[in-house]
Amino acid sequence: MFSRSGDRFVLCVDEEFPGFNREGRGQRLFGEDGNPSPYVDRVLTFLQEYQAQFRRTQRFCARVKELGLLEPMQAQVTVDAGTRLSLGGFMAVNREKLKALTGDVLADLAKTDELELLYLHLQSMRNFDGLRDRLEHTLSQQKDNAAAEEPASVH
Repeated sequence: MFSRSGDRFVLCVDEEFPGFNREGRGQRLFGEDGNPSPYVDRVLTFLQEYQAQFRRTQRFCARVKELGLLEPMQAQVTVDAGTRLSLGGFMAVNREKLKALTGDVLADLAKTDELELLYLHLQSMRNFDGLRDRLEHTLSQQKDNAAAEEPASVH
């Protein structure tokens, strides 16, 4: 559990949990001295690092929003004989708005590695180009499998 007020993690143990191990199997949570075991130390370190990256992501998203770079997106793909598939409800960085940022803003984004994240995002958006091909391939395989499962007719 993470406490916002104290900015610290607290390990909570539910001793009533049916899976709580009282037979000495598995990883010990505490040593004989009552201090957290190395296992618990590793878990808490992971959680602290995860929480730090979570906060960094929140700051980054707020910065992107503040810069006005996001726009609503919708991806539409037409596959096999006109079947339309649509994916919506997400935001993407507008490449032209990114290009229009001042040199100072771009330099600041570069210093914090956020510019790299923005370009990685833009590159990942290009994956929609291959989505149609993968969908067509999957749908074709499904049709072939369904046809193979149909009983042969005798004339």
